[in-house]
Amino acid sequence: MPLYMDRHDLPGVTAAEVAQAHMTDIAIEATYGVHFLAYWFDADHAEAFCLATAPGPEAMQEVHRAGHGLVPNEIIAVSEDEVLRFLGRVAEPADQGPVDSAFRTILFTDLEGSTEMNRQLGDERALAVRRRHDEIISAALATTGGRQVKSLGDGILACFMSVVKALECAVRIQQGVASIAGPEWPLRVRVGLAAGEPVADGDDLFGLAVNLASRVCNACEPGAVFVTSTVRDLAVGKGHEWDDVGEHSFKGFDEPVRVYRLRWSA
Repeated sequence: MPLYMDRHDLPGVTAAEVAQAHMTDIAIEATYGVHFLAYWFDADHAEAFCLATAPGPEAMQEVHRAGHGLVPNEIIAVSEDEVLRFLGRVAEPADQGPVDSAFRTILFTDLEGSTEMNRQLGDERALAVRRRHDEIISAALATTGGRQVKSLGDGILACFMSVVKALECAVRIQQGVASIAGPEWPLRVRVGLAAGEPVADGDDLFGLAVNLASRVCNACEPGAVFVTSTVRDLAVGKGHEWDDVGEHSFKGFDEPVRVYRLRWSA
């Protein structure tokens, strides 16, 4: 398959944002018949370069457009000999296995007042509400490509390769819950997000990023989406609106963490 290299002019974009964009490209590349082999970011000149095999330059551009909107300024065809002279061999997937990244966006949810709900509605009706709540979360995860790591009784722990998709999932959850809440029971959910490199143990995730997302969720107002400044920064330029809710001191973290509320509408 032909080999291409592209160039992106990215003033104001950080290395972390480029890394996140590259992970998004990898997640959807197969849909377009593209395989990304490597990328580079020149912070001094605010330029990024991607190397990929693709059916044509249009397919490579469509991956970028669909994944994050950072379309290249230029795409050129290159030969393997040219790449070898410049970089040395770039391993094919058969040589190195699936490409993945440790970086994830972590999402926690928490259903407010579930014990009180059982008391007021009775076990049978409360169970029906809980099942609908679970269906809303499952649908939101399926639509946005999130992975539910585990159920926590009154909520879930999930992870995403894309910050933007994680935020979309959070909004879908809140919109779905708002659609079934009523005067008989004001059902509300907290959603908290953080980003980092969790440690995997089988299908489970551990580490500071997971702990931080849990703390942010606990601090969240019912019916709201709270995120760390890292999540907010990684979503820059994607049309979100935020309220600064100040610095929070969380157990297990030496420094205060600035938290933002994502604005969403039903």
